[in-house]
Amino acid sequence: MQHIETISLQSFSGGRRSTPELRASVQMAESFEGLPQEVERYDLLILVKRAGKGAGFTSAMIELLDYYMAFTRECDWEEGARPIVYQSVSKTALDFGVSERQIQKTEQALFKAGAITWNDSGNHRRYGQRNAKTGRIEYAFGVDLTPLAYLKKTLEQKLQEKEAHDQAWMNTKRKISWYRAQLRALIEEGQGARMEELTARAQTTYDSIDRTIRTYMPLEALEVLCAEHKACHDELQEALKAATPKASTSDQKTSMDEQKFVRIYSTTQELSDKSDTRSSENNCFRESVTRPSEVQSTVSAQGEQKDEERAAGAAPDNVISATGLQHITLKQALNAASGRFREHLPLNSAALSWSDMAEAAWKLRPELHISQQNWAEACQLLGRTGATVCLILTDQAVQRERDRVMKPGAYFRAMINKARVGELHLHKSIFGILKREELA
Repeated sequence: MQHIETISLQSFSGGRRSTPELRASVQMAESFEGLPQEVERYDLLILVKRAGKGAGFTSAMIELLDYYMAFTRECDWEEGARPIVYQSVSKTALDFGVSERQIQKTEQALFKAGAITWNDSGNHRRYGQRNAKTGRIEYAFGVDLTPLAYLKKTLEQKLQEKEAHDQAWMNTKRKISWYRAQLRALIEEGQGARMEELTARAQTTYDSIDRTIRTYMPLEALEVLCAEHKACHDELQEALKAATPKASTSDQKTSMDEQKFVRIYSTTQELSDKSDTRSSENNCFRESVTRPSEVQSTVSAQGEQKDEERAAGAAPDNVISATGLQHITLKQALNAASGRFREHLPLNSAALSWSDMAEAAWKLRPELHISQQNWAEACQLLGRTGATVCLILTDQAVQRERDRVMKPGAYFRAMINKARVGELHLHKSIFGILKREELA
């Protein structure tokens, strides 16, 4: 009987099954014409590391690719050569502290990602030799890194997509952080205004969405969380606006003659709607209408100002006049300010002005958890100078040793409410601070 020996395709091919993908990668490697002059082999590896999972590379795949890249030389990536790593699988497995099977699985994943192929010997062994003088590979069988060169454009595109995604993720995270800060300030404002039921509901809602943000959270989940914060913020802000009594017309306007001595404390700028999350450089309340010469002339002519008030028929319960703001000089306000407040003043040789004081107050405002809405309302009611003096007093109240204020945002809000009913006396508070400092 004639015996016919059957040879399987797997044993004939050295153990690797032939596929259209494998044949295409081998053909691509054989037609390799070298890297462009402006591209180095490690540029490709950096692209892989930066693109990461977005391009289909896990940490194990990147680690093995980095390991194999170290076995290649620049001459292997030139025209007429191929970057082939011919170290045995067993030696690689020993270096990584894993099994040979694990290295083979990682290599298969790199092949599917389009980063490597194989130049197999007949018995599937890996070996090769370099020229001792030129350093070029004379022959080699093993892992071929040539396909990685063809991935450059794809990796750059994946990297751009990843960077756009990461930027959107960080922007959304920053929006959530901004909304959280504003929500805390609004809740504190409501507590200071004794709106317990309203703030309790807002606090419950805030607690339910105050989740820790982790980098593994997908962008879609982060956008949903941001929308929840925005809805809570808008609802609470509208509720506080509706519950806050509006200033009467007589509180907001004075006669033209009366503005001769109070205009430096007033403003006609509109309230911020809090939709702008940028820094305070473009905030509408940063523009000043104060001139130092007006301050000095105003303070030195108090008797004449009172006569003009009576001649103009100004109401005796004028909000600004009732606070005694006209009795406070720039120097007195500066001397009453804390060291923390003065650190925010501009460092220049020019004469200090009320505008500089208002700038410093605006910069210190977030540290005292004073909301933009409260600052805007104080500016509208008392002018930027009056709002600045209120912030100076709030800052001092937070730092005093006895009866220290624990909620500066609520304290600032309470001063606004007192000003509306004519119970705020700023000059007495400023003079009290100056007197205590003289006795100290």
